[in-house]
Amino acid sequence: MLTPAVASHQYARGYIAPHPVYLVDGDPHFIIELPERNDSLCFNINNVPGTIFNLVRDRESGVFVNGQIIGDKKISPNGKINTYFWRFGIVQQTSGVRLQVTTQDISVLQDGKEVKLLWTDTASLKGPNVDVLVTKDRSLTVTLKGSVKFVILLHKVWKKHPYHRDYLGFYTLDTHLLSPSVHGLLGQFYHGIEYEVTDIRPGESPEKPDATMFTKGQQLNVTRGWQRDFRKDIKDGKNVPCWFIHSNGSGLIDGAPTDYIVSGLFTTV
Repeated sequence: MLTPAVASHQYARGYIAPHPVYLVDGDPHFIIELPERNDSLCFNINNVPGTIFNLVRDRESGVFVNGQIIGDKKISPNGKINTYFWRFGIVQQTSGVRLQVTTQDISVLQDGKEVKLLWTDTASLKGPNVDVLVTKDRSLTVTLKGSVKFVILLHKVWKKHPYHRDYLGFYTLDTHLLSPSVHGLLGQFYHGIEYEVTDIRPGESPEKPDATMFTKGQQLNVTRGWQRDFRKDIKDGKNVPCWFIHSNGSGLIDGAPTDYIVSGLFTTV
């Protein structure tokens, strides 16, 4: 039985961890933070609004996460349409837990009972298989019992903004608790990634050098840049230096980005 309870504000920063963090935020920027190497890798995934991507797929533990992107309200003067994640589906098959997280609300289904939470409240749910903590208008922490912890950040945009919409960021903690066979756009990196960077040389911008990366038997041209981690600062974020892999992560991710497109928010195939 899930029972709502009032949560104290002391938990608002309780999810910061020194372990590797795997996240997607912004329009969608994927960041693989590797503290043991004091380094990060990053790539973008672009597709048409409405596309649903599989982020985490672990058949062994029954954990699946899919995310759907949404586009700007209209095309900006520069002709670019940004896309962002606005909806996530989280499933733990073994315990029958299912969560749908949107920019409006959070729906938690367990044991055939559904509880809906709003971003406008600070609240928590404790169940036999999942704990959920909402920090008002800021973050959602989902802890699957004996398994992984996810943090979803809410980015609120001025309602009358001519182009942008509210969107969500997705951060994974405690990834070592998932099986070695975990996959997905983020999941494939949960147990590490071997790579070597050489031949650092001037790039198009003086502050963004290019380099050659060897990974998965391939040689890639990468660029030093920055992406933002919003866990500590929801408004401005913290710049994370990273090696940016071009062309939708080509050569770094297994296969092509289209291989990760799924038909529904709770697809588990």
